[in-house]
Amino acid sequence: MANEKSVIDEWSVRDLEDGSSLTITAVSCTELGNQSQPGIQVYYMGNIINYEPLIVERWAYQASKTGVDEYLLEDQSWMVHQDQFVKNYLVLGSPLKAKVEVKTRSSKVISREYALPFEV
Repeated sequence: MANEKSVIDEWSVRDLEDGSSLTITAVSCTELGNQSQPGIQVYYMGNIINYEPLIVERWAYQASKTGVDEYLLEDQSWMVHQDQFVKNYLVLGSPLKAKVEVKTRSSKVISREYALPFEV
């Protein structure tokens, strides 16, 4: 069976300082990762984050070690500036969720969450 992708959500946050915008796209996939299980991909600024069972299980374990319910994926986020960023999280609970927070210089923090189609 071929991987079928469908766009769950696509949104942008404009920066009125220079007219640019940060665009986020969340995509549902029927086969993702080494086990070919359903998952979610998040696209932003040329980066792709795969929320698939194997890596999410590792992130959930790391979150439990640090005692947080929202685990910031530092190596999967763009946080070069304090006043503009794209932060990606794994939100623990049932269901597990992918969370994206976006801020531009002229906007407030805007976030969206997407339920993952699996449990670990």
